[in-house]
Amino acid sequence: MAQHVRDIMTSRLVTVEPQTSVTAVAQKMRDEDIGIVLVTEGEELRGLVSDRDLVVRSLADGGDQEQRTVASACSGDLFTVGPDEELDHAVELMREHSVRRVPVVDHGHPVGIVSIGDLAIERDPGSALGDISAARPNE
Repeated sequence: MAQHVRDIMTSRLVTVEPQTSVTAVAQKMRDEDIGIVLVTEGEELRGLVSDRDLVVRSLADGGDQEQRTVASACSGDLFTVGPDEELDHAVELMREHSVRRVPVVDHGHPVGIVSIGDLAIERDPGSALGDISAARPNE
C-alpha cells in the first residue's frame, strides 16, 4: 500500500496564467478531459480552478466570459502537500478544508495533484468511489 503522496499523485498537470480567459480554461478542461487546472505565474503556483469554480464564481455571475480572467474564478487559498509527505497528511488537509484535490508542490513548484479519487483507488479500490475513479472516461 502506498504511504507517500508521490506514490499516488497525478503528475500530468495542466497550467494556465492568471490572465487566461475563463472561456479558454473551460475549453482546455473539455479538451484535456480534466476538472481542475493549476494557475501559475512562471513556475510558481498561484491558485487552482475547478470546473465547479468556473460555474459558481464566473458563469453564475453572467457577463462576458471571454473578458473575465481565471484569476477572478480561481481558489487562492491553497493547501499544498509535498511529494514525500505521508498520505495521511493529505487526507487530513482534505478533511480539514473540505477539498477534493490538493496540489503537490516540491521546492515551490507544482509537480502533481492528489485527489480524493486517487486516495479511494489506493485505499478502497472496491468502493463505489474507487471503482468510478479507476474507470476510463467515456469518449
